[in-house]
Amino acid sequence: MNTKKLIAPVLITAFLIMILVFYFFIWILMPIPVIFKIILLLILVALVALSIYNLYERIQEVRSGEEDDLSKY
Repeated sequence: MNTKKLIAPVLITAFLIMILVFYFFIWILMPIPVIFKIILLLILVALVALSIYNLYERIQEVRSGEEDDLSKY
């Protein structure tokens, strides 16, 4: 497996998750109703889950050797 092709997706996913967690902590400190905080938390959890799923799919592409599919078109 070529680990050099996985460095960027892992770093970007980690950076995105750190940003989303930072936003959540900012929203916790804001004086908004609790229901909005819960809704925002659910949205952020969904975004984190999608990011992790996207990373998983990218790892599968690299493992199977399909990372250069764009060059076919």
